[in-house]
Amino acid sequence: MRVSREFTFSGAHRLPEYRGKCERLHGHTWRLRVTVRAPVQPHGIAFDFAELDRVVGERVLSALDHSDLNALMPDPSAERIAQWVWRALAGLPLEEVRVWESERCFVAYRGEGDDA
Repeated sequence: MRVSREFTFSGAHRLPEYRGKCERLHGHTWRLRVTVRAPVQPHGIAFDFAELDRVVGERVLSALDHSDLNALMPDPSAERIAQWVWRALAGLPLEEVRVWESERCFVAYRGEGDDA
């Protein structure tokens, strides 16, 4: 069973190696979806939404929300943020991390080997 929870956070970034408006400092209200995969347990729940909320809050949102993302990672594109989140959530049965920088633009990351 796949269990997903969505979050939002505000963060500023710039992409110094990119030629265009994104090379200047700007901000987004980012949307994040974390999906885990686990079997349904005898009590009927595969992965507790409250636990997913707690772990993402502690390991991800506490660092990313209202922050300068360039201080946390190099060239913080949506792609790099998705990879950073994946590493921050090591130990969870992750299936996919999605990061939206706008309503219509997102990336999906499924772990090492999904960089191509």
